[in-house]
Amino acid sequence: MARDSRDRTPLPEPWWSFLLEVDGALSAPVELHCLGGFVLGALWDLPRPTADVDFVAIRPSRSGNELLRVAGEGSEISKKRGLHFQQVTIAEYPADYESRLAELAPLEFRRLHVLVFEVHDVVLAKLGRNSPRDRADVEFLARRGALDPEILRVRFEQEMRPYVLNEDKDTRTLLLWLDEYFGPIAGS
Repeated sequence: MARDSRDRTPLPEPWWSFLLEVDGALSAPVELHCLGGFVLGALWDLPRPTADVDFVAIRPSRSGNELLRVAGEGSEISKKRGLHFQQVTIAEYPADYESRLAELAPLEFRRLHVLVFEVHDVVLAKLGRNSPRDRADVEFLARRGALDPEILRVRFEQEMRPYVLNEDKDTRTLLLWLDEYFGPIAGS
């Protein structure tokens, strides 16, 4: 990860203050599985700003209403901090992503447990959309040396290809990304 160990807080601002405030506002422990621009910004210093913390799972599931009331779009904390939580209901990502989750700040929060996708899993979750922003994120990570093209290829083949809605499109997108960001040999 790109964070400098001399940082005073485990996360960059504005994320640190936002998550600390959310932790203090929750009535019970909540576990989130997060992906997307927030993860890339908090852990890899992605320069593209994002205002949402995307999550695909929340445990216990009944805590989703409280979390979104406390820190969802339009909440008081969201208005104050300019950030919010957002549940992603339609997404494709590697089947075994949970085995690679890492807790973002395990000792810093009492109730909020933010588990983040591993960087290759974040990238693979971007395949289906393949927006200009997604491609820019992949290029940024490739240039930083954060990605291994073989891990992307193997994980896609073993954990995604059998389950994606548009196998041909996602396969072509991955091959294009490998070729464009890692050279013709990686994409072949």
